Amino acid sequence: MTAEHVEARAGAYADSVTLMQISAEVRKHEGVQAALIAMATELNLGLLPGLGLAAPDRAGPNDLLIALRARDDAALAAALATVEAGLLARPAAGHGPAAAPRTTAAAVRAAGRGLVLVSVPGRHALAEAVDAVEAGCDVMIFSDNVPVEQEVWLKDLAAQRDVIVMGPDCGTAVIGGIGLGFSHTLAAGPVGLVAASGTGAQQVLCLLDLAGVGVSAAIGVGGRDLSAAVGGRSARAALAALDQDAGTELIVVVSKPPDSQVAAGLRGYAATLATPVQFAFVAAGQPDLTAAAEAALGALDLPVPVWPQWPGAAGSGGAGTYLRGLFSGGTLCEEAMVIATGWLGAIRSNIPLQPDWRIDPNVVASGHTMIDFGDDELTVGRPHPMIDLSPRLDRLAAEAADPDTAVILLDVVLGHGAHPDPAAEIGPAIAAARQLGQVQVVVSLIGASADPQGLLRQAGALQAAGAHVFASNAAAARFACEAVAVRA
Repeated sequence: MTAEHVEARAGAYADSVTLMQISAEVRKHEGVQAALIAMATELNLGLLPGLGLAAPDRAGPNDLLIALRARDDAALAAALATVEAGLLARPAAGHGPAAAPRTTAAAVRAAGRGLVLVSVPGRHALAEAVDAVEAGCDVMIFSDNVPVEQEVWLKDLAAQRDVIVMGPDCGTAVIGGIGLGFSHTLAAGPVGLVAASGTGAQQVLCLLDLAGVGVSAAIGVGGRDLSAAVGGRSARAALAALDQDAGTELIVVVSKPPDSQVAAGLRGYAATLATPVQFAFVAAGQPDLTAAAEAALGALDLPVPVWPQWPGAAGSGGAGTYLRGLFSGGTLCEEAMVIATGWLGAIRSNIPLQPDWRIDPNVVASGHTMIDFGDDELTVGRPHPMIDLSPRLDRLAAEAADPDTAVILLDVVLGHGAHPDPAAEIGPAIAAARQLGQVQVVVSLIGASADPQGLLRQAGALQAAGAHVFASNAAAARFACEAVAVRA
């Protein structure tokens, strides 16, 4: 007999990253069959029937939804205790007896101008962002699923107010030495980033850190900013801001493939600035992100180190001939696909380089494939795969059991906001996959030397499980492709 608990706590709020982390912890409990800890938006309430749970009678987007199903009362009680502990562990929303502000405008009036972080469902993000911009604040929009028309309108308003809009769907930033979203422990330094790519920026930031070079700022602008529709509006504003910063000696622009005309216009604008600007576009015919980090070091007259790698278990593996990629970072997946097509030809994916290479990410497909588990389609109603490893662990076992699989390539991203100890879960899964399917496993480990998970400890645990581990995603992709090519 299963036990269920569904409630909507009126007026309660927690940010989406916190709720994703709590949900991920709850799902680890033995006996928990379904768990959704989220704000009671229409989208999240709509997920309940799929979990076999009924929606509460009264619930709205300002309420906190706690929905659990477990095998028995004891498992349910343990899950609820984890929810309560996670909510209590959050920093206090305010100081003293006064109630916390309930709107962005009220918070700005109380605290003064600053940077406003918006992390609400996409349909509600515009109103909060407008309040911030109208008050003269820069704003980082962590929310996704914001209509592009709203993004353009908001960024035009920001230009009028002389502030910057980072996002929508801005997952990583470093402002004033503080990491926001998925971020790393980094030293201050001479490089400023403008990033239309979250994990792409993380790769460059972490490689610079491993070379002993810090950053002045990393300004995320959202993955659509360099599209034809948005036209690089925030990228230009970010370039201008970094150009005026005395601590920035070099600017690096990181992006997934931009619109060609927008890219050309941005290059022309960059040429007018006093600070040198380099471009790192993940696309065919362009240098990879590791080469971009090396170019930045060269521009600063600094040596390029030997990027760390930790060799895994020797052996040729089984008889399979295909590469399978399982990624949490979309840009890392895209970079790996760009590299792999030069070695192996067509790479099928849910974020394909060509439209006719698209596949269903929920089905183990034939041929060479790479899946971005962080794509919006796969994160509806569940934590990001940097937090919740279970979808990739399940797929790792499935790909290892496929006799056609030769090599499995995956990323592990460390830092604040990510899983607190990914190797503890991924390591045993890698060892089991290698034993089950006799496959090789290659890992790109994206982390800074002082990240809370411990870069060296994570690398050692993954290596001990038999994986070949690389600090460079490009190096990992090339190693994986070479291993497949040898066995083809």
